[in-house]
Amino acid sequence: MAYCTVQRLCAADEVSTPFVPPEGLHSWLEAIYGRWNRREFVHPDPLEFLYDYPDVREREIVAFVASSLAYGRVKQILRSVSMVLERMGPSPRAFLLDTPLESIRRGLGDFRHRFTSGEGLASMLAGLKGVIQRYGSLEGCFLSHARERDTTILQALCAFVEELSLPLDGAASILLASPSGASACKKLNLFLRWMVRRDQVDPGGWEGISPSKLIVPLDTHMHKVGIRLGMTRRRQADMRTALEITAGFRTMAPEDPVRYDFVLTRPGIWGDPELGLG
Repeated sequence: MAYCTVQRLCAADEVSTPFVPPEGLHSWLEAIYGRWNRREFVHPDPLEFLYDYPDVREREIVAFVASSLAYGRVKQILRSVSMVLERMGPSPRAFLLDTPLESIRRGLGDFRHRFTSGEGLASMLAGLKGVIQRYGSLEGCFLSHARERDTTILQALCAFVEELSLPLDGAASILLASPSGASACKKLNLFLRWMVRRDQVDPGGWEGISPSKLIVPLDTHMHKVGIRLGMTRRRQADMRTALEITAGFRTMAPEDPVRYDFVLTRPGIWGDPELGLG
């Protein structure tokens, strides 16, 4: 196994300076959650594709594809995800298991989503195919690396990416950033949020992982949120920062620290005068 630059984080799984939430913070986070965490506010968001797949074994594949392409303008994201799912047909799982890799590559030859080429996407799908063949499902693979004593999914996430990367080359690297390189792994943590949590927005389906162990999907916006709320002072949007922000939310929602991720990233939420966040 390659040297992991976040080994110390995996071992300690904690931040050095505990966050003390200011008075009233938890109550207005709950106010946001109560008002905005509804399926009617999901569109436009690649998460909406998951609602069409009641079978968890289909949904996990759709979630991985949708989260992997969740960068750039939302209209382009929705168009790209829709294109891929149309080519995979009504059963993405059957498509992966029954279609030869060369046929998958040919079928995606003209695909392009910003920095992601059809070759890169096909290589990522090859990784999914291999994991499903070895473990029966993506969930089965992830659970095989999860440890009861871990307070977050970081260790299991490192191993999960290694499993997915076995058949891959550099073409898929943008889709499979690993926490072993200190990446915040926003897309992978978004995938896990969708599959582990279950409420009006996140459909869930993975029963073996506790939501208490999830890590916030850290992007530029959530990084600014974390700084604004006083959960971190770090300027690098990396895994250490993601863990600091997650720890901050855990002080108020220990069983579900990613509870507020969806609502805090809704367009216009910070300017809503009724919530006093502006």
